[in-house]
Amino acid sequence: MAGLRVIMLGPPGSGKGTQAARVAGELDMAHISTGDLLRDAVKAGSELGRKAEDYMKKGLLVPDEVMLGLIEEELSGLGERGWLLDGFPRTLQQAEDLSRVLEKLGRKIDRAVLIDVEPDVIVGRLTSRRVCPKCNAVYNIESNPPRGEGRCDECGTEIVQRPDDEEATVRRRLEVYEEQTAPLIEYYGTHDDLVRVRGVGDIEEINAEIIRALK
Repeated sequence: MAGLRVIMLGPPGSGKGTQAARVAGELDMAHISTGDLLRDAVKAGSELGRKAEDYMKKGLLVPDEVMLGLIEEELSGLGERGWLLDGFPRTLQQAEDLSRVLEKLGRKIDRAVLIDVEPDVIVGRLTSRRVCPKCNAVYNIESNPPRGEGRCDECGTEIVQRPDDEEATVRRRLEVYEEQTAPLIEYYGTHDDLVRVRGVGDIEEINAEIIRALK
């Protein structure tokens, strides 16, 4: 299982980040979150990190070539260890570009996991989500609130709602997902072994279903 390479797909709020981290931990795979890659590169002040920061400060999307560069750097350092990629690709073009990067590294995607959740469920989840601006811990004020009201359990910092978790923004993000990311389902269904998992219910049960599918 150590050499398995997996893409995690699903709409925003589907729980793919949570499940990616859990699955990677249980199967001893590297969890590669593109959000974490960006934050770490910016903090480290690397060349790619500085390029990414320039775009982020202007409120612009980080170009694909920068993200691919960060991903290539990360993957090339993992050797034969398995990994789970969370947050990329988001478009068909990114998927094709990623395939070329992997080919250059002598790697390929072994499995793509799709977490399916209905749009109304996602809106409810994301508008209830709060994050810690200091340590990035994530909470849901309905289903998983912090022990101390309004403050992070890990570091005590006041938790906040991100602007992209407001309802109007969430609905727009879902529209973008359907326009740009949903075609990846067909792409990975054709090129790789696509596994569909319903992302509603107990987190442990969803996790167990993914583990079974990957094994």
